[in-house]
Order: sequence, then C-alpha cells, then structure tokens
Amino acid sequence: MAVCRILLHGASGRMGRAIAQCADGDDGLEIVAAVAPDVPGVALGTLAALPEPGPEVVASLEEVDVDFDVAIDFTRPEGTLAMLNRCQQSGAGLVVGTTGFSAEQRQKLELAASEIPLCIAANFSIGVNVALKLLREAASVLADDYDVEVIEAHHRHKVDAPSGTALAMGKAVAEGLDRTLEECAVYAREGHTGPRPDKAIGFATVRAGDIVGEHTVMFVGEGERIEISHKASSRNNFATGALRAASWLRGRTPGLYDMTDVLGL
Repeated sequence: MAVCRILLHGASGRMGRAIAQCADGDDGLEIVAAVAPDVPGVALGTLAALPEPGPEVVASLEEVDVDFDVAIDFTRPEGTLAMLNRCQQSGAGLVVGTTGFSAEQRQKLELAASEIPLCIAANFSIGVNVALKLLREAASVLADDYDVEVIEAHHRHKVDAPSGTALAMGKAVAEGLDRTLEECAVYAREGHTGPRPDKAIGFATVRAGDIVGEHTVMFVGEGERIEISHKASSRNNFATGALRAASWLRGRTPGLYDMTDVLGL
C-alpha cells in the first residue's frame, strides 16, 4: 500500500503535536512537511518529543517545497483558507479540524470541494461521531416531548464558543427533530428571559483550566432525563481520527466529506 504523504499545518499547536506523535511508527503515513510560524527551523520530532527528527518546521506554506497527498489543518480560519488555496493549486486533499468559520468562509470551503477531496469535521474523535449518530436517533424518537440542552467544557485557551462539536451535536438533534439549528438555538440567557420556548435547543459553555473537551446533551422530560455524553481525556483520539481521515481521503474524487463517510456511519 502506498504511503500517504501528509503536510501538517499548525504543527506547534496541541493538536499538531498530537498528530505528529500518533503518526510516528505508522508505516502507511508519513509527515513530509510541517508548518508553524512560531517555531521555524525546529525539527518536528523535537517539537513532538519523538525519537526521530522528521522534517524541519517552516514558517509559511510558501516555504513548503515537497509534494504531499493530503494536508491536515488545525489552525485558525484564515490559516485554513490559505491551506485550502495551496491544496487547490496542487490537487491535494485537505482534512480540516479548524472551527469558528464565518458563513462566508464556510462557503469558500464548500465550493472548493468541487475541485479537491475535502473532509471537514467539528470533531475527529470516533466516539464523538458515534455519539452524533445516537443523538440524531434519540431526538427522532423523543420528539417534542423533551427539552434539549447542550453543555460543553474546554480549556481556557479555546477561542470560539460554543465549540464546533457542541454545534454539531445541536445540529444532529435538530435534524432528528426535523428542524434547523438556526431556527431553534438559544446561545445566551441573562436577566428576565421568560419561560423556555418549547422547541429551543439551549447551549451552555464552560472555559476553564486544561479541560480537553467534554460534551453532554440532555433530553429533559417530565419525570426523567436522558443524557448522552462524551468526555475526552487525551487529544490522541482526535489525532488518530484526523490521521484516519487523511489516509481515507488520499486518492478520493473531489467532494465534501465528513467523519460519517470516513467511518461508514
């Protein structure tokens, strides 16, 4: 089997280092280039505490001078769009783990899927994607008899809220209820709010310490409460999923994919 050659964009971040660690020793994967503007010249292996040095980290995409099959991007929306442009030029696939896109930025990504294979997921954890399927099915059975609340917690450095995973969970519930999240999401409550709207999907956000990621969806009815939760204690599960997506994406026809496609859900 041919090796999947990966360009890692955002190599110095928490996810970048986890991806480098999880790719190490996998004969089907090779990180051939790494980009991080804050640590140029450092070997990726040194950055990720690996026994082998690996490629030298460069400061910008313009400095990448090797061929790659798939790029993995965990940066910021503007960085992802720059990576998207590079992949369009080379015909490489792109795995996007960045969240917090505006509607306009998201549209640019979706339009590019007509040119390159593109996998976008709010969360690459296999467990989270199984939870999304369960949420969709639970919502379709419980219907309008249960109030829905989404509670999420992340580390103090996370810059967007609610998390992309929380939004994906809310969207899965809305789909199960045959609604759109835009019409029923409630993101903030303060002061005299009045009674809860019957068809609302509420969100609550916690930002503190070093929490990797915790999500709970509550279906609350009269006399009972059903909760579907996912709690991550390590970023390696996200990294493993992103690498699995990259390997799956290699050689695919252009299109917009997500982890349900990668996992066959």
